[in-house]
Amino acid sequence: MNFLQTIGRVSLAFLATAGRLSLFTINAVSHCVRSPFYFRIIGKQMIEIGYYSLPVVGLTAVFAGMVLALQSYTGFARFSAEGAIANVVVLSITRELGPVLAGLMVAGRIGAAMAAEIGTMRVTEQIDALTTLSTNPMKYLVAPRLIAGFLMMPLLVLVADVIGVFGGYLVAVHKLGFNPSNYLQNTIDFLEFSDVVSGLVKASVFGFIITLMGCYHGYNSKGGAQGVGMATTNAVVSASILILCSDYILTEIFFSK
Repeated sequence: MNFLQTIGRVSLAFLATAGRLSLFTINAVSHCVRSPFYFRIIGKQMIEIGYYSLPVVGLTAVFAGMVLALQSYTGFARFSAEGAIANVVVLSITRELGPVLAGLMVAGRIGAAMAAEIGTMRVTEQIDALTTLSTNPMKYLVAPRLIAGFLMMPLLVLVADVIGVFGGYLVAVHKLGFNPSNYLQNTIDFLEFSDVVSGLVKASVFGFIITLMGCYHGYNSKGGAQGVGMATTNAVVSASILILCSDYILTEIFFSK
């Protein structure tokens, strides 16, 4: 009976959390499409999410492309198929590695920051003060961040794609001895528009997930400094897990036959 009670408690807690998150998401999305819009806050969040995340995303992308080219050469050399390295690098970066790695990096940076900021406002009763001043906290705090994350992640991933392919180019040309023009031509010939679009769609979904998790856990935090710390950890972990799960679902939608 104790075992069944444990299963029941876990199941009920999961359903309660899913219900709260669903209601929070519906409420937040409804505020994203209704006026008034705080354009100054949206612009500030776009700069915070996009511009200030460029160094970490670019560094991650360039080394991912370099490692991918090096490892692909090691494997393809056994089958005398070194010419396919450019194809593998550009497809892997644009379809998967660019969006996923950028999403995970931004989740660690932005998701944690949002959860800590909003969580601190919650435990210090600043959110209650906004309500007292007739300012909707969802409209003022959550909606601008969701809009900024949804819009800026595709731009980040587009830059990450270019940098990642460039990293593969550097290793292939300067270390592995590939002809530069042939490598670039193979990259251009094999890349399709749908590959880039699928990665950008994933990026928009990941941006929404990251900002939603950061806002949700921060908005519902409690218990002082310890509660803010837990909210920050939960925001990063839940965003990372949801990014990986949604990546598989979107890949299945785009590329399943």
